[in-house]
Amino acid sequence: MNIGKRLREIRQQVQLSGNALAKRAGVAQSTISEIESQKVIPSIRVLEKLCRALGITLADFFAPTAQKYAPLTPEQRTLLNTIKHLSPEQLAVLQLVADALLRQSTNKKDAVQVAEKKTPYRTPPKK
Repeated sequence: MNIGKRLREIRQQVQLSGNALAKRAGVAQSTISEIESQKVIPSIRVLEKLCRALGITLADFFAPTAQKYAPLTPEQRTLLNTIKHLSPEQLAVLQLVADALLRQSTNKKDAVQVAEKKTPYRTPPKK
């Protein structure tokens, strides 16, 4: 894999300049330029900073280029950082909770849509 080419590709997809990415990642702009021009290979630590600044994971970075991904929101990044500190047992519980929430939201979507159509109440206009 050409890391420099991949970095440029993702940076352009999220519409960031090299300078903007450097500022977000806390690295020098010349670092971005040198990586993209294949003059240097970044350390894992630098690559992690760049991925975080791009709103993606290292897995996203190394995924096949045809694979579509969506940058992580700040809330998702915070959640992932919190998850890193959980024990395996806590992770298992979290997975069960997340699965239950997904099932619940899927089942309630239809009910909410029906309720919204039948409700006799209207939201008062904002002043």
